[in-house]
Amino acid sequence: MTMQISTTAPQAPVAPSRGRLRPLGQDEVRITGGFWGDRQAVNAADTFAHISARLESEGWLPNFDLAVSGGLPEGRRGREFSDSEIYKYLEGLAWEIGRTGSPALEERFRAVVARVAAAQEADGYLNTKFGRPGQGERWSDLEWGHELYCLGHLFQAAVARARTRPDADDGLLEVARRAADMVCREFGADGRDAICGHAVVEVGLAELARVTGDDRYLEQARLFVERHGRGTLRDIEWGRKYYQDDVAVRDAEALRGHAVRANYLAAGAADVAVDTGDDELLEALRRQWDRTVARRTYVTGGQGSHHQDEAFGEDWELPADRAYSETCASVGSIMFSWRLLLAEGDPRHADLIERTLYNVVATSPAPDGRSFFYANTLHQRVPGVAADPDTTSPRASSSLRAPWFEVSCCPPNVARTLASLDAYVATADDEGVQLHQFAPAAVRTTLPDGRAIAFDVETDYPVSGRIRVISRTDAAADAEWTLTLRVPAWAAGARLQVVPADGSAEEWEAAPGAVQVRRAFRSGDTVELDLPMAPRLTAPDERIDAVRGCLVVERGPEVFALESVDLGAAGADDVAQVALAPGATPVERDGRVWIDVVRHGESDAGWPYAEPVDAARGAASVAVPLVAYHEWAERGPSTMRVWIPAAG
Repeated sequence: MTMQISTTAPQAPVAPSRGRLRPLGQDEVRITGGFWGDRQAVNAADTFAHISARLESEGWLPNFDLAVSGGLPEGRRGREFSDSEIYKYLEGLAWEIGRTGSPALEERFRAVVARVAAAQEADGYLNTKFGRPGQGERWSDLEWGHELYCLGHLFQAAVARARTRPDADDGLLEVARRAADMVCREFGADGRDAICGHAVVEVGLAELARVTGDDRYLEQARLFVERHGRGTLRDIEWGRKYYQDDVAVRDAEALRGHAVRANYLAAGAADVAVDTGDDELLEALRRQWDRTVARRTYVTGGQGSHHQDEAFGEDWELPADRAYSETCASVGSIMFSWRLLLAEGDPRHADLIERTLYNVVATSPAPDGRSFFYANTLHQRVPGVAADPDTTSPRASSSLRAPWFEVSCCPPNVARTLASLDAYVATADDEGVQLHQFAPAAVRTTLPDGRAIAFDVETDYPVSGRIRVISRTDAAADAEWTLTLRVPAWAAGARLQVVPADGSAEEWEAAPGAVQVRRAFRSGDTVELDLPMAPRLTAPDERIDAVRGCLVVERGPEVFALESVDLGAAGADDVAQVALAPGATPVERDGRVWIDVVRHGESDAGWPYAEPVDAARGAASVAVPLVAYHEWAERGPSTMRVWIPAAG
């Protein structure tokens, strides 16, 4: 059942006007610790400070000061899209201020907004790369100029501020509205029949419409979505599919082209489909999500197998050693999946979000929150080189985490995602609350009919698979509500137990998908979900040629990797020297996952092709530890692989 959402908009990145589920915002869900709470703490204390310092030292934020003082274009630094990093940083700060109320971050936020606002021109235009004497004309390079892209991130920052501090007087929302009004004049039905070469303005406009109630912004988002596929952008060496201008959105069969662009466009199209009631478009997006997940997504949840154009490959083209799997593409994937989840309530969308969070988003930042993976390979063939903490990496595919990149979209993208993560944990409908992601949390909300719901979540997931939901309110005897818990697709054999505060327990098996408990919850009533967390072997579809004959080890939502620093017992120093022993089964002991491997025989032949032989025949097996993929490269340079060849 689709419900019309008429309550006050949640303190959340997405607030659709209708849908199967309503997101619970930061004001209703608070992560209180655990795996994600620890990362949020580092993000708040260290990552935002790191980003702030680099935006200043790289000159990207001072570009706005130069715009005011007349120092452009001579003094401008950074790529054509560097303005967007300031806006993503502001969005992240807004969510973090909403989460913690930090006075220091509030002061910083206002100072940055003042510098940005001062650079806005009288007609609403705002960009430091175009439009001034000595610079390119406005809108003169829609393929690569990123003007609308930057504004899309500005709009998202303003939405975050409006939802977390609706009475703030910093002026960011007014800046965004002036810019959005200008976009509508320039690109409306009677304006330029054009799109941006990098989608995201569609998401920003749709959410800005939801915040302001101004339907012009939604209509402009719709126009941009519908214009994709008309070939208005110049053809390039990778084809127009690079920026999704080859096929109309509603006619595409899968996400294609640049993986970040594709996911951002799909997210914006989902917003348009939901708020305009375009069920045909929504069905097309659902079809694209299905095929993309089934045929173009890595086991980590990462997306994008081409380095040259940061793009999706064809179906089944998922090479481990050439996995690009850009961190930002995974942020975009979460945005797209979350919108489909809200529209339809299908737990598969939450499954992919969980996989992507644990194995890409959590992988990118170092434990100290001050260096990052931009690309996320699944097979590192050569030990990496540690990045100089005082320099900027010119390469996205750096072999170890780097503190900053010439294209540094990923650090602020990770920061804004972690700061808003509370708003991706749970949803509500007319009958109750749905718990999609598992973290220690406090949930407090009210259903449309006034039923108050309060419960806490206690868990150390993913260390164990036990999730306890403890009611903190006494409902009237006739005030039943439904608690729905997601059961991940990998969790066959999960068990659910209901323990009333004053009665006997009930227990039953919970099949993958979702399990529901409906009752008039009393304070102290507990619902306990136990997910099986034994490590398991996973095989690829036979059509994924690049990893045929290999297996990966998973435990719960985490993918595991083999690192060369753990191969001493096997007499090896490179993951290429070992294979899984015949019949090997992963086991857990001493807090780590172990697997038996055998060392290959090695040849010095001058030609690497010969008659087939079992290179590991007769070799003794030895147990070696694995590491959670999100923890790889934290012990110095190493070779690494997720997909491990099976001997025999």
